[in-house]
Amino acid sequence: MPEERPSCLPVMSTMWRVLLLWVCVCICPPAQAQGALVISKRETLTEETKEDTGTGPVKKRITSSANVDVYSVRVACTVTSRFAHTVMTSKALNKANSTQEIRFEMELPKTAFITNFSMEIDGRVYSGEVKEKEKAKKQYEKAVSSGQSAGLIKAFGRNMEKFSASVNIAAKSSVTFNLIYEELLQRKLGQYEIVTRVKIENPVQEFQILADIYEPQGITFVEASATFLTNELLPLIEKTTSDTKAHISFLPTVEQQKCPRCEGTIINGYFIVKYDVKRKQSLGEVQVVNGYFVHYFSPPDLVRIPKNVVFVIDSSGSMHGTKIRQTQEAMAAILRDLHEDDHFGIVLFDDNISTWRNSLSKATKTNVSQAINYVKKTYAGSSTDINSAVLRAVSMLRSKRQDTKLSDRSVDMIILLTDGMPNHGVSNTQMIQQNVHSAIAGNMSLFCLGFGNDVAYSFLDVMSRQNKGLARRIFEASDVVTQLKGFYEEVSSTLLFDVELHYPDNAVGSLTKNHYSHLFNGSEIVVAGQLTQNDMDNFLVEVFAQGPEGNVQVKEKASGADWHMVYPEKEYIFGDFTERLWAYLTIQQLLERSDIGSEQDKKNATAQALEMSLRYGFVTPLTSMVVTKPESDDSAGRSLIADKLTEDQRQQADRRKVSKAPSAPLYRGKGDVDGDPHFMIELPDRDDALCFNINDKPGTIFNLVRDQKSGFVVNGQIIGKKKLVPNGNNNTFFGRFGITHQKLGLRLEVSTQDISVFYNSKQVRLLWSDTTFLKDTGLDLRLTNNCSMTVTLRHSVKFLVIKHTKIWKRRHDQQEYLGFYTLDSHHLSPSVHGLLGKKTAGSQFYHGVEFEATELHPGKIQDKFDAIMYVKGQKLNVTRHWQKDFSRDVKNGEIIHCWFVTNDGRGLIDGTASDYTVSDLFTV
Repeated sequence: MPEERPSCLPVMSTMWRVLLLWVCVCICPPAQAQGALVISKRETLTEETKEDTGTGPVKKRITSSANVDVYSVRVACTVTSRFAHTVMTSKALNKANSTQEIRFEMELPKTAFITNFSMEIDGRVYSGEVKEKEKAKKQYEKAVSSGQSAGLIKAFGRNMEKFSASVNIAAKSSVTFNLIYEELLQRKLGQYEIVTRVKIENPVQEFQILADIYEPQGITFVEASATFLTNELLPLIEKTTSDTKAHISFLPTVEQQKCPRCEGTIINGYFIVKYDVKRKQSLGEVQVVNGYFVHYFSPPDLVRIPKNVVFVIDSSGSMHGTKIRQTQEAMAAILRDLHEDDHFGIVLFDDNISTWRNSLSKATKTNVSQAINYVKKTYAGSSTDINSAVLRAVSMLRSKRQDTKLSDRSVDMIILLTDGMPNHGVSNTQMIQQNVHSAIAGNMSLFCLGFGNDVAYSFLDVMSRQNKGLARRIFEASDVVTQLKGFYEEVSSTLLFDVELHYPDNAVGSLTKNHYSHLFNGSEIVVAGQLTQNDMDNFLVEVFAQGPEGNVQVKEKASGADWHMVYPEKEYIFGDFTERLWAYLTIQQLLERSDIGSEQDKKNATAQALEMSLRYGFVTPLTSMVVTKPESDDSAGRSLIADKLTEDQRQQADRRKVSKAPSAPLYRGKGDVDGDPHFMIELPDRDDALCFNINDKPGTIFNLVRDQKSGFVVNGQIIGKKKLVPNGNNNTFFGRFGITHQKLGLRLEVSTQDISVFYNSKQVRLLWSDTTFLKDTGLDLRLTNNCSMTVTLRHSVKFLVIKHTKIWKRRHDQQEYLGFYTLDSHHLSPSVHGLLGKKTAGSQFYHGVEFEATELHPGKIQDKFDAIMYVKGQKLNVTRHWQKDFSRDVKNGEIIHCWFVTNDGRGLIDGTASDYTVSDLFTV
């Protein structure tokens, strides 16, 4: 960037630096595990804020970034035989002469259980205690009602859930946060992954990412990479491996964290470790530590089993538009992936049921091509009849098998995709579950994909598990196609089905689940249990299953030569992992059982899961972790409570979040015009932004906003640099705005020299240096500081125009130009047109825009990063950029990081830039 700055007021240091750093850690495949650590430090003030408790305003102290120093962040993940133990540690110092508040946030995988959270303050450690959820809630409510400062900690997201805590720290004191969670890594598509997402706003004195892996049966490969790597950072990834161990570290210094040509740091992306283990034994591997065993079963070199699959696709009215287009795209890719020995069928449903063909067809290239064309013609109908649709799929599979047209060594499955509640035909969800369970009768598997936030997910989840399948939420976003394809890849290749693992009745007890409907390609079955005797020479393991060539029965008696036995004297990275792994699996499976079966079975499973959660100190949906710390020596304690939500509870919370969101479009997407790039689309809900530029010739006028209902129109004219640079980069800027509101009879012409106001048949000319303001019926215009004008059009819109003077000191040159910011747009109609609106009906950015940026990697421009963006059905190449937003701070602006879309915003905006040009500044 050139040496330049806005000079309407003296430069001052930025006051608000809310987010200091963000580090994320994932300890299983990306679809399931991500974590993030955030330390926040904010400007000192006292504010009143309403807590969700409903008890009224609570005073909160917010701290100054200049007075709090986060000097250490350490993320250490240790993996012993797939069981991961992650410790996140952060240290901060209050340098001020008064008490400051420091906030700690951590995002961890949904499938992980928190096992400890502690704060060390002035040498004293305040540790968490796991309690029954209802008891913890009562303690929390008591703290709030008695006036104590308490924080209820629970959050949600696609793959993560958020843990957060804040604590007041005395002057010149420090705090150390420690969070520990545990999880069994799941093998997917032939590998395990440790993924660390790193985003550091400011360099940290001590920053460490560590991964230690111990796999006694041997490691086949270990790969370490990062999306943000440059040639300078590449040597910082250190990897040490042996046959059974691997150590990976990433330890950048303060200088190495800095971005040479931008503010902040260069470290922004994913740090990824992938590995797999050796699989020589046909029956897998058994490990024993201190009276508990774990059996890993994933035999190599198995042949896939042909499948017979019926895709049941919701085409009701709620699938209209983007959802149905994304589904069509995903189905095209999925159908092309079928093998020629597979059979498939397609059922489309709204309140009517239609099929591609009445029977299943072999997956030949011709049939697949015809099926893709059929799906492409799908259109959204009306209501939702899930019961009839699934029963039709069951009937198609059963009829095909009864006609002996299907191989006995093939698997039958139904994949249901729906986005809503059943509201036609049989609409009672329990009745539908009973009907489907009775029809399937254990002869096929049902996999359910719940699309969006209005879907009856708990209903689908239970129905899937009742029928040897599983459910998955599909989140509404630009990567829906990737989500659908990813799920299909996981379950599309069955290697064995009806897998039963047997162990000696007199040698083991308290087994975890040992019967599985499927073993999918690239996955793994894990069984754990207690040993009741020490004589392992008679430890007989048997596996019964169905394979592509018939019954599979393998049995083997354990001996020193046959099994890899690991006893306590063997070196492990952390303690009695087999017992904790057994407890983790048992609790997970008890929680699943608590949703299905008889009422007594549900009650017993819930009671057992609660007892084990308390005994082993796991934060589960039945327990909470309570941390109490005195505010001061003579004040009451402060309670922090960590909760874990079920998927159904997360969905309900998502709905509440959406219903509470302001209806004003401003809060969904905020379109601004300023600087170069000219266009900046801020998305506060995502804490992100999009940028694009249109460098047309000087004099071109663009329509920025046009609301036909109110007659509000904003047009902007491009100007060139005042002083042209031969063979240089002669950027353009906005130099004039024409603003019209027909209903109010108002016109504003704004240039870098003056402002002309036409209203009530009058004309008023104002200079930027004027200190007065106009206020008339329907119009409130305020000029401040010789460089900003705020206009409020009553019952319509509020906007800000800023006059900038950009200075190039070295060239003794300066440039005046304008910026336009919409401050309040909730009175505008939904059909806002223009570059910040839309070429056709509907709003382009005021109502937000869904996108997903992936594959972040070093770009062609040094110290900048490129990525692939999926937006509006387009795949675009984008660059991570930064721009200044002056709407909240006209002195210095606020740095906004954004994804820059090249080529005049093509693919991001509707149509092309030329579609938005007009002939006159006041064209309406």
